Amino acid sequence: MSIENIVFFLEELSAKEMLKIIVPKIIPHSIEPFYFSFEGKQDLEKNIKIKIQGWRRPNTVFLVMRDKDSENCFEVKKRLVQDCLAAGKTQNQFLIRIACTELENFYLGDIEAIKKAGYRLILSQHHKNRYNDPDNLAGAYEMNKITNSEYQKVQGSKKIAPYLDLSGKNKSVSFNMLINGIKKLCCC
Repeated sequence: MSIENIVFFLEELSAKEMLKIIVPKIIPHSIEPFYFSFEGKQDLEKNIKIKIQGWRRPNTVFLVMRDKDSENCFEVKKRLVQDCLAAGKTQNQFLIRIACTELENFYLGDIEAIKKAGYRLILSQHHKNRYNDPDNLAGAYEMNKITNSEYQKVQGSKKIAPYLDLSGKNKSVSFNMLINGIKKLCCC
């Protein structure tokens, strides 16, 4: 199948805003991206099967992304995979990505991007090491802490996303898996 469209189903608007900035940098220009944000993870999981079944453009692949939060990421992914399969899609037509723990963990994996976005960070030398494994932090809490509560989800995504390193240097493993997954999904 020659991929013509990639559809992103996302838990929240902030993820949509981030992806709208980074996806055009990593997919072929011949593929048209579509972004749909839901009103939280329950809304996403409740409606994902119906939305996929209702999509009518041929040669489309789907990427579903949501936060892990405090849930077991294997269970979350298993439920979402079952929904995609129940919608009639095969394994090569969709990809599930779980942000560990929250979208903000992607940003914490690239402190330089946060700085370039104009945030004055409150980071002591002692605390810098805690960002070497950002996927294990409470993302939104940490972002508010190091930005002195200046960070706002949607605006923050718009400000930080243009500066995110897409080459694999981000310290968030889940972010790098997202980027690699998008590239792989679009090159089938």
